[in-house]
Amino acid sequence: MITNDIIIEQSKKYDSFYLYDEEAIINNINRLKNNFVGVDFLYSVKCNPHTLVLDTIFKNKIGSDAASLNEVLISKEKGVSKENIYYSAPGKNRKSIEQSIDIAVIIADSLSEIEFIDEIARNKGIVVNIGVRINPDFSFTGDFGGSSKFGIDEEQFIEKFPSLKEKKNIKITGIHAHVKSQELEKNNLVNYYKRMFKLSEKIQNVLGYELDFINLGSGIGITYSPDDVEIDIESLAKETVGIIKSYKEKFKNTRIFIETGRYLVGKNGIYVTKVLDKKFSRKKKYVILSNTLNGFVRPSMSKTVMKYASSSPMPYEPFFTCEDAFQFKALTDRSDRETVNLVGNLCTAIDVIAEDISLPVLEKDDVIVITNAGAYASVLTPMQFSSQEKPPELFLNTKNEVIE
Repeated sequence: MITNDIIIEQSKKYDSFYLYDEEAIINNINRLKNNFVGVDFLYSVKCNPHTLVLDTIFKNKIGSDAASLNEVLISKEKGVSKENIYYSAPGKNRKSIEQSIDIAVIIADSLSEIEFIDEIARNKGIVVNIGVRINPDFSFTGDFGGSSKFGIDEEQFIEKFPSLKEKKNIKITGIHAHVKSQELEKNNLVNYYKRMFKLSEKIQNVLGYELDFINLGSGIGITYSPDDVEIDIESLAKETVGIIKSYKEKFKNTRIFIETGRYLVGKNGIYVTKVLDKKFSRKKKYVILSNTLNGFVRPSMSKTVMKYASSSPMPYEPFFTCEDAFQFKALTDRSDRETVNLVGNLCTAIDVIAEDISLPVLEKDDVIVITNAGAYASVLTPMQFSSQEKPPELFLNTKNEVIE
């Protein structure tokens, strides 16, 4: 468990750093697995590919949702088997398909990609089982489906399937859909799962055989804003398991996947930065911190979005969730407070993470902790900007050892 003492001890070595909590990640894994009976889970490697984070997740029997060839190769190196690596991304090139076809289940993202995979499999003299990403004709709220860069429109796939089944070197054995991330409303997820199983049955009727797998995608969210209400995992799981049980009465052998997204790691990482300087400018107080925009970009991005938004902007994941997605905690015993702007040490005016925020009076070398830094944090951040020293990513294991 991450404590203030552990943070302070590491801040003696580093001006800024990430810290991930293995015990908390395992607790979230167990919470999902213990409640979603009959479901297999895939971890979205892109949200945090830190090597020790991956070790923890994969050794606890979570599969890999890979969005690139490198993520496929990393997953294989970590010991994940082919039947538990699912490679889904638009625009795969020849190298990506050729090097992943034997070690992962490829999810075709377009009709032309199905043709491409069939050609590569034919050249290799093999028949390969693939999945297809479907762009369903529904949304989380039940509306008609929209246009998307991802997947094949449901009606387009059904129309073209007679020609696809003539392909000799591929067999479509699974489907994948994902229409939203960061969902906190249980009923939206439940209704989405119901629609997905109806779609799966429709696709299986078209194929004429049972699917090997259905990847529901999902979108289980975490609380960012203090006003957010945590999703009721136990209730969601109970209803989902009931839907699956009904589906399995017809299709007994189909594996059901849900992607964990940021749920496993998002709240189980923090970003720590240190006060470098403090200044006053025309009645405003500025606290200058180490590596803000170039250490953990999303708080700065949130401030930039809100500055130019004409109204309350919609989430645009994974770059922007909401205005108050990150909380700032000063590790100091001082009780006096002041209103300050928290800014970074870069030579750019957008390097701002908080304005007019009330905090205990801060002095040089004081420590600031930023929450919700376990997912889509380090991986999104432009750490090359200004050639600053990169903040290390530290890992607190279950033995209470901090590892770099």
